[in-house]
Amino acid sequence: MGREFDVIIVGAGASGMMAGISAARSGAKVLILEHMDSAGKKILATGNGKCNFTNEKQGIAYYRSNNPAFVLPVFEQFGLEDTLSLFKELGIEPRSKRDGYYYPASGQASSVREVLLMECRRQKVRIAYNVGIRSIYKEGKYFIFDTKQGEFRGKTCIIATGGKAAKKTGSDGSGIPYIVGFGHKVTDIVPALVALQGKQSFLREIAGIRAENRVKIYIENEEIAEETGELQLTENGVSGIPVFQLSRYASYGLSEGKEVYVLLDFLPWQTEEETVIMLEERFLKYGKGKSAREALIGLFSEKIIGVLLKEAGISTETRAEVCSKEEIKKLVNVIRHLRVDIVGTKGFDAAQVTAGGVDTEEIDAATMESKIVSGLYFAGEVVDVDGMCGGYNLQWAWSSGWVAGKHAGEGSKQL
Repeated sequence: MGREFDVIIVGAGASGMMAGISAARSGAKVLILEHMDSAGKKILATGNGKCNFTNEKQGIAYYRSNNPAFVLPVFEQFGLEDTLSLFKELGIEPRSKRDGYYYPASGQASSVREVLLMECRRQKVRIAYNVGIRSIYKEGKYFIFDTKQGEFRGKTCIIATGGKAAKKTGSDGSGIPYIVGFGHKVTDIVPALVALQGKQSFLREIAGIRAENRVKIYIENEEIAEETGELQLTENGVSGIPVFQLSRYASYGLSEGKEVYVLLDFLPWQTEEETVIMLEERFLKYGKGKSAREALIGLFSEKIIGVLLKEAGISTETRAEVCSKEEIKKLVNVIRHLRVDIVGTKGFDAAQVTAGGVDTEEIDAATMESKIVSGLYFAGEVVDVDGMCGGYNLQWAWSSGWVAGKHAGEGSKQL
């Protein structure tokens, strides 16, 4: 293998491989340096192994950043339709499922990784594995990569090393020192799309419950955001898609030493007035001969009933028909606003993605090129952009990778 290339990419993940394909299609000679023993390991874990690789619902509202509008020029160049078209060309037959999620018809994440590797081979993109990089610096018109396997030289460089989420897949933050070394600012990196840990003792009693829920997150008593979906209660916290969607806010709040809590609403499809009417009916009209616990059977799972009543100060064996309207209103408040104080997250190893990264103010959104070092580009999770659950982080990887690769490839020809 030669030592001099037009484009050298650090990281053979989703964005790195896409950048390699894009750069090669522009006529560039491309090398990808990967510190793991294989490419695209994180792809295999997406969508529970089925790879939810994009979503038909797109827009700025699905992406988070200190500057969310940064994504728009990138998606204008390579967006949803471009993604579907390219993957169809590569062999992935897209299937749209619930909520606009797209999966490969094979139902296997490995298919997505394999077609990317096939195209890398077809485009003569070289991938070097188990490469230990000591340093990256620019000397004249070349970027010099000092590695344990020797020195490599590239006219342009794309850093696509990911964040810190899921270390076992190679996303371990190892790219950050290179970025800082080039004079770039990296915004605080925290776990996102991750379960949250709570301090209430009742969590152990209701562990394992899944329920349709509206989850609201508060930081210093200010409501920040809300999400609705299937909540999963664990012995030490809360999980599930609505929690994942809110977790970046919790992570940042906790990192700043602020009070963070969530309110759980177990009847999100009703107004509170409707809940009051329903419970008064169940307790006072149809509750004769029933205990308070029995009056809630059929509305909530057995596990949660005891906790809701206890938090409302009502004994499970209290006769339903003797409960006062004030007690019922207090129960309604618990059902619709059960508080869980958040004391931590499950951490980077359990997170699907990281929030934070290279400051977008220092990147040209039209090309993904550094505004500080010419010829240096960024792609994927390493940038301060993270998406919601539903294929959005992979869409950002495809789009930013393609744009960075295209411009890096074209730019190398001018050097």
